Amino acid sequence: MSASRKPRVVVLGAGFGGLEVTTILSETFGNDVDVVLIDKADSFVFGYSKLDVMFGRKKPDDVRHHYADIAKPGVRVVQAAIRSIDPEARSVETDAGAFEADYLVIALGADLDLAATPGLAEGGHEFYSVPGAEALRDVLPHFERGPAIVGVCGKSFKCPPAPSEAALMLHDYLEVRGRRAGTEISLVMPFGTPIPPSPETSEAILAAFAERGIRFVKDTLITSIDPTRKVAHLQDGTEMPFELFLGVPAHRAPAVVVEAGLTEDGWIPVNPRTLATRHDGVYAVGDVTSVGTPKAGVFAEGAARIVGAVLASRIGRGELPADYEGAGSCYVEIGEGKVARVDVNFLGGSTPTGTFRPPIEELVAEKSHFGTSRVERWFGAPSSVT
Repeated sequence: MSASRKPRVVVLGAGFGGLEVTTILSETFGNDVDVVLIDKADSFVFGYSKLDVMFGRKKPDDVRHHYADIAKPGVRVVQAAIRSIDPEARSVETDAGAFEADYLVIALGADLDLAATPGLAEGGHEFYSVPGAEALRDVLPHFERGPAIVGVCGKSFKCPPAPSEAALMLHDYLEVRGRRAGTEISLVMPFGTPIPPSPETSEAILAAFAERGIRFVKDTLITSIDPTRKVAHLQDGTEMPFELFLGVPAHRAPAVVVEAGLTEDGWIPVNPRTLATRHDGVYAVGDVTSVGTPKAGVFAEGAARIVGAVLASRIGRGELPADYEGAGSCYVEIGEGKVARVDVNFLGGSTPTGTFRPPIEELVAEKSHFGTSRVERWFGAPSSVT
């Protein structure tokens, strides 16, 4: 990098991690740094908003936050698909041309792999994408009776509370429409409890299940769907009939990341304290990594704060941050419009820990503020540039 050229940081993916690191660099350097944020989509959607779309609480257009609205000093947003990544050269080929970086941040998340579960695409529905949630919004009004399964199809998936939330919200949806008595709801999960790091949170969710007659099928996965017989096959060898199947598809790293040779055992390995990959100047945050935290936006955001501070220090403005602790708070829809919160820490001690905050009215407002504050931070102008 010549003395006359601005440092260039190329950020791949505009989710929680990519938006946060981009914002930090703009706040820190303003126009003294060249940040290129690349994403194939035209807008950002919070994960929990997909449940709102699915159950008809909000329209798809109401939950999209358009990248074209981002106007930050030093930041250029490029909508393009990424064709290839060369981590050694820190270069990227996209539909919009090639980009070379002094520092590269990979925040591409995890892709849904419906094909990994035979029959899922033909016999079930997924609610982890906006199109999937939108399709279910039109399917649910026609579900009258019979067994409904919320089924997880892979061990590693985004937002661990979401399947439990979907089961509880489905109960409420059917109850309001007078159809709950004619249905059975089951949740199939690969964990022994809904939220393993927090026994209190798991106990609260299981109590809510018991009150509502929701069956919790633990320590197993959905391995395939038989669309003709309307039967789900489980990893433990059993099968379950269904009239409605709401699936959490298996997740995998984006193909372009795998093809770049960045992954081991399916995900990008990073230094758990700094999020650095084995390639100098290349960092990875969020769902695409195997850092040891759940695949959830709040952890991608926390990791991005570390990477933002590390890059600021390397570029020459700021001290190195403390190690990443994998801490974050997740809001949990507990049914009947109530919201609880679990505060978890995965890397700060010898074992993961979690603290439960029972549902109170203030947490509904707090969850709403969580979203609005980040939209303002990521899509608005930075409050200060030092």
